[in-house]
Amino acid sequence: MNANSAPVRRQRGAALLTALITVTLVATMAAAALWRQWRATEVEAAERSRLQASLVLAGALDWSRLILAEDGRTGGADHLAEPWAVPLAEAKLTSFLAADKNVASDALEGLPDAFLSGSITDAQSRLNLRNLVDSGGRPVLRAVAATRKLFDLLDLPPGQVDTLVQQMRRALLAGGGAAQTPSAGTGADGTSTASAAAAATSTETQNATASTSASASTDDAGASEGAPLMPQRLEQLGWLGLPADTVAAIAPYVTLLPASTPVNLNTASAEVIFAAVEQIDMAGARKLVEVRRRKFFSDLAEASQQLSSATDVQLTPGQVGISTSYFEVRGRLRMDRYWVEEASLLHRTGTTVNIIWRQRSAGVQPTGGAG
Repeated sequence: MNANSAPVRRQRGAALLTALITVTLVATMAAAALWRQWRATEVEAAERSRLQASLVLAGALDWSRLILAEDGRTGGADHLAEPWAVPLAEAKLTSFLAADKNVASDALEGLPDAFLSGSITDAQSRLNLRNLVDSGGRPVLRAVAATRKLFDLLDLPPGQVDTLVQQMRRALLAGGGAAQTPSAGTGADGTSTASAAAAATSTETQNATASTSASASTDDAGASEGAPLMPQRLEQLGWLGLPADTVAAIAPYVTLLPASTPVNLNTASAEVIFAAVEQIDMAGARKLVEVRRRKFFSDLAEASQQLSSATDVQLTPGQVGISTSYFEVRGRLRMDRYWVEEASLLHRTGTTVNIIWRQRSAGVQPTGGAG
């Protein structure tokens, strides 16, 4: 009896061990299958939210283009009291649907909470760094002086302006010297913004000193060798040798547009006006901004009258203006824990509004974090 009990116990132990191994394997495979199913669900939900957000933001961008096209139909000056300048604070998307009489209230039940916000800003309310060199790669002295004035105001090293101009020349010449010609609409004073900008650029080129021209000619031979790419957005200014802290400091006051543009006095800050107008001081720039809040400038003559006390201040068409051709559109959609942001640059010619570039970013909001 005792001789047979040992093999039986061993068989029972082996069977128990086999059962435990089987249960472990089944549990492991079930957990892996459950994890894969959960992951697939999360990926599908994230992709669905991303696509929905992309469609909503595309619709918001089209709506922005429509607003700018209607504003272009009326013509005249562009200022901060126009409908396009009013930002959209974060609002629940279903509130827009509920306002539509064609959408029944019960049709909104079960929809995810989505919040939309956005704004349209005047890209010509800031100094355009593209003004620093003309289409032939020659420095534009007046634009260089304006940039130096801004750097001095912000207490930034003036030598970085020289680096910026030189690298921008190299990038432009390496690209074949081709520059996009501005096709801005006609301003309220009846002159073409593009023509005025081209005339100002030609004047500045003629005023260049002989030493500057000789230096530029000497550098042209090797300009394309190791030249940087021409940046399209401010965050790419590091390509031209500017440190990140300098880019962050000048970001509120400068922009990068495909063509030379004047600064819009109706939308620019006092700091930008101070830099853009050679003879003006900060007090005069603040005076223009204060007067503008009560009534926008319909032409440069009105702005000049506000500076009548400073007889040496002259507002030059092409350097400053009262209308705009380039606008920046920013939109953000938050849906559940997912958010999508999009920034776009638009160019308006009359009632035609074209997209120059679009940049999109997305992410997941941490659980319990703020929107």
